[in-house]
Amino acid sequence: MLRKTIGRILKVGTLLSTWGLITTVLLQIFFRFSPLQTPSWTEEASRLFFIYAMSFAAGLAMKSAYFVHLDMFFNRLPLKWQRFLNKGIPLINFLLFAIMALFSIKLVLLGIPEKSPSMGFNMGVAFFSMFVMSASICYYLWIKIRKTFKSSKP
Repeated sequence: MLRKTIGRILKVGTLLSTWGLITTVLLQIFFRFSPLQTPSWTEEASRLFFIYAMSFAAGLAMKSAYFVHLDMFFNRLPLKWQRFLNKGIPLINFLLFAIMALFSIKLVLLGIPEKSPSMGFNMGVAFFSMFVMSASICYYLWIKIRKTFKSSKP
């Protein structure tokens, strides 16, 4: 139940952010070809939508193993090394993204008093995308790690 809910939140977040990005870019294009002046907030909004689209999609990419793999090198390694790397790389990634999640909370708190230049919202909103990305990647890495270690038990 929790896994489906998290997946749905990430999918909806990715879709809404992507549609927001498309909308703001289309607004910019429209205003550039019209006699009207382009609103100043569209550049910042499109940047924020892009950041959130990538943050929400990163967890889904980890879930579905859509990240780049160097199979050419990996397949040339001995089977013992391949097994070691299949366990070690997710653990190291989990550790790094967990550290990033912890420090991104501090960054969000530091960004709360700051205001964005053209839109005026607090920058904690923008910095929260780092927590979304690192927490969602950690969640799916944890599932992968559990599966890997359960399947390797004798």
